[in-house]
Amino acid sequence: MKTTKTKYELWKQKARVIIYGTNTPAGRLFDIIILFLIMLSILIVMLESVEEIDQKYHEILLISEWVITLIFTAEYILRIITIKKSWTYIFSFYGIIDLIAILPMYLSYFFTGTHVLATIRSLRLLRVFRIMKLMRFIGEASQLKTALKASRTKIAVFLYTVLIISVVIGSLMFIIEGEENGFTSIPRSIYWTIVTLTTVGYGDIAPQTELGQFIAILIMILGYGIIAVPTGIVTVEYARSKRRTRENEQTDPVVRKNMCSQCNTENHIAGARYCHHCGSPLDNTEQLF
Repeated sequence: MKTTKTKYELWKQKARVIIYGTNTPAGRLFDIIILFLIMLSILIVMLESVEEIDQKYHEILLISEWVITLIFTAEYILRIITIKKSWTYIFSFYGIIDLIAILPMYLSYFFTGTHVLATIRSLRLLRVFRIMKLMRFIGEASQLKTALKASRTKIAVFLYTVLIISVVIGSLMFIIEGEENGFTSIPRSIYWTIVTLTTVGYGDIAPQTELGQFIAILIMILGYGIIAVPTGIVTVEYARSKRRTRENEQTDPVVRKNMCSQCNTENHIAGARYCHHCGSPLDNTEQLF
């Protein structure tokens, strides 16, 4: 026997289509309005930092910021109550960003100046990939994340080695240059080594002795090679990730790359209507709800 849905359940369905859907005109309009408000909010915070503008339009800017914050708060609550498994949104990347985006204004009641942190709302602009249906960019980002995760051990070993080299060279420079040339302590000498090794070169400390300058030359040359190492490690893992993805698509024709717009999970079974990870409707079926 078919059960009749209550008005509240029907309202939740319609709200879910508008809030999470990107295939319907209402859903696209909703996302575009949210993106516009995000950019407007960031602009307001920037204008507040300009003293002349803030003195003249402080009240207008403050009221505007609070109105936008309340809209974002209502949106956050609606996203929670309209999704079937609310925790999948609350603890997702976008859910955490949405929460952080509304906190600064409320925290400003307790901690002065924290509303400036509202500029973190710019991270919410990442939703433009979902709205504009640029899913392949999200797929590439997912592969890059996988490559970084696979590279973390090698990069950790590399950074540990660089740290040891910096400590050794910094200690050596402290002995060679001494306090009279600005190398007042081993930590300060290590600071100079890292600045030189990364080719930043602030210039606040510089070796004066010929031996110290020679060592500085070696560190600068070494720095160029060191910068390239992490890039090479990640590039290799990224290439492996793309190769594995292509092999999976060729060997298993049943699997497709339809990606969930909520948790970015890929490779759903052909014909799947819901994400097998978070349970959200897939993009090609959102209009059915």
